[in-house]
Amino acid sequence: SLEVLNFLPLEAVDPFSGIIQTGWGTAPGSDTLYRATVYIQDPSLDARSLKISLLTKTGPASTKTIRIIEEAILSRAIQLRLRDEKL
Repeated sequence: SLEVLNFLPLEAVDPFSGIIQTGWGTAPGSDTLYRATVYIQDPSLDARSLKISLLTKTGPASTKTIRIIEEAILSRAIQLRLRDEKL
């Protein structure tokens, strides 16, 4: 999550509750300001274990944008897990 959302400044990270909160920031190549809250409910790498709240200055981000972020986070988590298993 932290790698995918590295364009947003971190405000709070709690590894015990699984919550990551960011401040406002813009994605590369975009003028839109975003703010995210990520809740990781379970270490399993599926969409049910990941909840993302993504806001823009005008309200909630589109479902499509949230889905893209979710897929990017899950894909990166799978890559990291596979890399660790090879060690």
